[in-house]
Amino acid sequence: MHFELKTKDAQSKARAGIITTDHGKIETPIFMPVGTVGTVKGVHQTELKNEINPDIILGNTYHLYLRPKTQILEQAGGLHKFMNWDRNILTDSGGYQVYSLSGRRKIKEEGVKFKSHIDGSYHTFTPENVMEIQRTIGADIIMAFDECTPYPCDYSYAKRSMHMTHRWLKRCITHLEKTPFKYDYSQAFFPIVQGSTYKDLRKQSAEYIASVGAEGNAIGGLSVGEPAEEMYEMTEVVTAILPEDKPRYLMGVGTPVNILENIALGIDMFDCVMPTRNARNGMLFTAQGTINIKNKKWENDFSAIDEMGITFVDTLYSKAYLRHLFASKELLGKQIASIHNLGFYLWLTREARKHILAGDFTEWKNQMVKQMDKRL
Repeated sequence: MHFELKTKDAQSKARAGIITTDHGKIETPIFMPVGTVGTVKGVHQTELKNEINPDIILGNTYHLYLRPKTQILEQAGGLHKFMNWDRNILTDSGGYQVYSLSGRRKIKEEGVKFKSHIDGSYHTFTPENVMEIQRTIGADIIMAFDECTPYPCDYSYAKRSMHMTHRWLKRCITHLEKTPFKYDYSQAFFPIVQGSTYKDLRKQSAEYIASVGAEGNAIGGLSVGEPAEEMYEMTEVVTAILPEDKPRYLMGVGTPVNILENIALGIDMFDCVMPTRNARNGMLFTAQGTINIKNKKWENDFSAIDEMGITFVDTLYSKAYLRHLFASKELLGKQIASIHNLGFYLWLTREARKHILAGDFTEWKNQMVKQMDKRL
């Protein structure tokens, strides 16, 4: 993997760059649609490629390990071939899923023992076997195994957890060194900064992660319920320390406003289930604000879903028709809303990139934040 920093914004820490892997170029800043189990929910790969057009999508180690299971993925020749996707994939190591299973797991120094949410069977994730699983899945960018702390989290727990994440990182690196690539392309490895919402811990973790010299770095344990201001504060502390010549990935973030504010703090990569999850509940994101398409006010609004027409669904269907689909509990409604939201998120990060390159990002960002914060 290679990262080239193209330009930096004069009034903020926003950057535009290009990541190059064996599966092609990723122009940053970028939003990565979440394809947890090898599918971006409700969207065909052709629509994903031709309409939403992301350079990279996400898969999840925990979910793919449980189903379809790694041996199936290996037989298929890796996740790219299994799902017929010839662009980049990043896999999250499962640390976040383990965190969200609080009643079903035990965390120890060795690793995490957890109960499958599918059939109740017991499994153990260790830094070593998670690296092997990610080698088999075959993503272009793979993540270190970490513990994602909850919010709120007391200081002593956050500190203990951060040090364990660092020890696990050492084990991940040692194991990767003796585990060759499975397929005919290479994989880049990103460690993860932790430390909850404590500045001194975030600083310490960022310094440790930076010292490892990995090809890129991630920030985890944010967007787990803390106020947005605390998220921005922690991001700012960390981006001031992480090396400038490596991509920075803020995991699991967030709303369109969160994304723009974090781009301004020097983040290059984002992922979040919000565009598709909220779409399935009838919430549409637009440049003018958010729409709850289930509201009665759209019942006889025959205007296009979004005049900007980022994807084909935006001008093909009316708000009234989309509202009718949701009222009738038709699956098509959820699909249309998902394509729209993902298209909007990709438009937003690409537009941010254009403005960084043009030198007027801050002015544009401030205007967009104001507009998008409205409920329509």
